Amino acid sequence: MSDIVITEFMDQSSFEDIKKKYQVLYDPQLVDRQDDLLQAVEKARAIVVRNRTQVDADLLDHAPALKVVGRLGVGLDNIDLTACRERGVAVCPATGANDDAVAEWVIVSVMTLLRGSFLLRSQMLNGEWPRNQAMGYETAGKTLGLIGFGQIARVTAKLAQLLGMTVVAYDPYVSADDPCWESFPKVDKLEQLLERSDAVSLHVPLNDATRHLLNSDAMAHMKKGAVLVNAARGGIVDEKAMIAAMKSGHLAGAALDVYESEPLTKATAAHFEDMPNLILTPHIGGVTVESNQRVSQVTMANVIQVLEASS
Repeated sequence: MSDIVITEFMDQSSFEDIKKKYQVLYDPQLVDRQDDLLQAVEKARAIVVRNRTQVDADLLDHAPALKVVGRLGVGLDNIDLTACRERGVAVCPATGANDDAVAEWVIVSVMTLLRGSFLLRSQMLNGEWPRNQAMGYETAGKTLGLIGFGQIARVTAKLAQLLGMTVVAYDPYVSADDPCWESFPKVDKLEQLLERSDAVSLHVPLNDATRHLLNSDAMAHMKKGAVLVNAARGGIVDEKAMIAAMKSGHLAGAALDVYESEPLTKATAAHFEDMPNLILTPHIGGVTVESNQRVSQVTMANVIQVLEASS
């Protein structure tokens, strides 16, 4: 049986040396085979996951020897933190390792949506020459509103400022005397941010307080012609409300990397058809070749540290 079970993809070079001391099971498709997964963790002391593996009470009950959960990323909504704490299982996210990747995805999405001309491939291939339609907006001079102002949002804010954007942020959980507010304006109400922003990007976890935070009422406060970007978690945006706002012309576009249902079901995908101003990517905003290496290395270092301390 394996000491360390890795259920989703990662940079394999990050655990080659570790195999000299620990038995490692690397099976990036294990997440899709629940029975095999539960059997694999029966004697495991560590499990390494991304966002799809559900580390819940059932899995933990099948893994009585478990000491640590290594998270290849930072979101923890797929991990039952209370159940882990009750069982003495450490949870170690790869904090900071994919900040740059997510921030770049956000900025590229904002620029693409504002400029618009990159979304006209179908018309071009049909022999059209839509120059008037292709005349979008420059990024410089626009206002980027960040909902949530943790580390990834702050990296995003710095990139946006370099492009000449004005940045405003809303985060009631960051204290008013935090030094970050010396460089970036803070707004006290979500509605104020939505009314001021040409582009809105989400940077909050998914929980009871943030589920459908961007609903039809919230979107009504957004500027007509604004764009919406979500690389945080699916469920924060009410997708039906977003589609309605885009079809009405109130929102000029949106970019989603995360969804209420992942992977997309056929029914969900059908709602997104015939929307050329909608960018869809498969929960990959934080994953590049470089960030995958960093995240994998940080995660394995965290896991080994816990295992060594518990030996």
